[in-house]
Amino acid sequence: MNLSEWHTRYRQQASWTRSLRQHLFAQSNAEAAHRILEVGCGTGALLCDMPTGPLVYGLDHDRSALCFARQVAPASTLFNGDATHLPFAANSFDLSFCHFLLLWLPNPLAALLEMCRVTIAGGWVLALAEPDYGGRIDYPPALADLGKLQTAALQQQGADPLIGRRLSALFHQAGLQQVQSGVLGGFWQDEDRPTTADDLEWSVLRQDLHAFCTPTELDALQKVEQQAYQRGERVLYIPTFYALGRVAKT
Repeated sequence: MNLSEWHTRYRQQASWTRSLRQHLFAQSNAEAAHRILEVGCGTGALLCDMPTGPLVYGLDHDRSALCFARQVAPASTLFNGDATHLPFAANSFDLSFCHFLLLWLPNPLAALLEMCRVTIAGGWVLALAEPDYGGRIDYPPALADLGKLQTAALQQQGADPLIGRRLSALFHQAGLQQVQSGVLGGFWQDEDRPTTADDLEWSVLRQDLHAFCTPTELDALQKVEQQAYQRGERVLYIPTFYALGRVAKT
């Protein structure tokens, strides 16, 4: 997929967590913050929806994604850098957050420690969405292998598909206080899945699973899923964890 397609996918993911973000940003008093940092901002899918008032910063290791983000979130200040070596002085931000990031990092604790370092004492660190494929539910049974294949594909790419269950522990290991964590709820509409959502999901699946399945096998799985949606049978649930914690006051 090209950057525009990835941005559409990231915006889709952002829609899944919009109400949660609003709740957690309100809980961490984001609107009163002076500076906010998103680590792993990608194409700017979340930067588009940030509260007005604070100065918003974004960081990503992908320069091409940052160029795209400059177009969709021109009010944000963007940096190219590594999540485990943030190019900011200590105590630079009132709030730092990430979204579907930690699962991709070889050392997620190092990234959380960096987020703590650049956040002021008493400020907040948030991880808004980290999945746990070990608890994935696929129904009907004919689609059970789809989850197993995607989990294997994520592992092959160097991701941790079980990061969700570790999230609270990682926040405590980082020394954060008043840690709260939970899981996003599931919701299924009683209607056919929108074509655009299906196209996005399967674009990602085909890219992830090309080493595990032939195009014919993927076509067959997609057809089974489409029929399941039409019959109202399809259930796809991946537990997605969130956490927030406060940087200790010295």
